[in-house]
Amino acid sequence: MAGLLKKTTGLVGLAVCDTPHEKPDVKKLEDQLQGGQIEEVISQAENELSLARKMIPWKPWEPLVEQPPANQWKWSI
Repeated sequence: MAGLLKKTTGLVGLAVCDTPHEKPDVKKLEDQLQGGQIEEVISQAENELSLARKMIPWKPWEPLVEQPPANQWKWSI
């Protein structure tokens, strides 16, 4: 199944729901996610998707156009 998943979506390691049209047990999902109420998890996922879409034109995965100053990433501890 993992090979099929990779060929169709390019994503690896995602569990596929055997019964996607069944009504999910919300309490069970909340316990599995350990992230609060399901509404909060959905809201967080929507925010992350929005940010990911905004980042496409920013191309943060590409090298910097110019090097940062030498001490820019150092913090005084």
